[in-house]
Amino acid sequence: MRIDTIAGAAEVEIDAADEPSLLVLLTHGSGGGVDARDLLTVRDLAVRCGAAVARVLQPYRVAGARAPGSAAKQDAAWLEVVAALRERYGPVPLVQGGRSNGARVACRTATAVGARGVLALSFPLHPPGKPERSRREELLAASGAEVVVINGGSDPFGIPDAGDVAELHVIQGQPHSFRRGFDEIEAVVEPWLRRWAGQPSRR
Repeated sequence: MRIDTIAGAAEVEIDAADEPSLLVLLTHGSGGGVDARDLLTVRDLAVRCGAAVARVLQPYRVAGARAPGSAAKQDAAWLEVVAALRERYGPVPLVQGGRSNGARVACRTATAVGARGVLALSFPLHPPGKPERSRREELLAASGAEVVVINGGSDPFGIPDAGDVAELHVIQGQPHSFRRGFDEIEAVVEPWLRRWAGQPSRR
């Protein structure tokens, strides 16, 4: 489906369980798309846990740009996407997340949309080689939600502090874009999704 926003049209791929008890929104990194393997791993898991999953290609990517531009405009467009999807799926709990830049968007907007949880894959704590330009405040902006962060142990964008989030999992040896460890992502995320969906954990 396409959703018109202040920044242009967003394209949304939806996969859903029958009678979903949870809405999960996922989005991509700055120059990426919604078919990244970590996003697909979470999508498949979330559908099994009873969710409707919307993978959102943001308007700047639909328009062909690789950089998101203004954070304020990006966030405003995201709020419109969330509102349209919530209207479609009703008052089920909302979890949102994404990888890299998408994780930043999910954290910055979590309180505004009333998200129960945020899944931040490869949260880019700072630009490579520039730890003084920390994005910690963006991570902390999701104070009303439980934030789960999964980063690679060799990520040049840095790794958040475990004390700043509900759970931090580091996949050893992995860079910013995961090449393996997708089973670890499932193991970390499944109990959270089942709890948010009102299902018993299988652990």
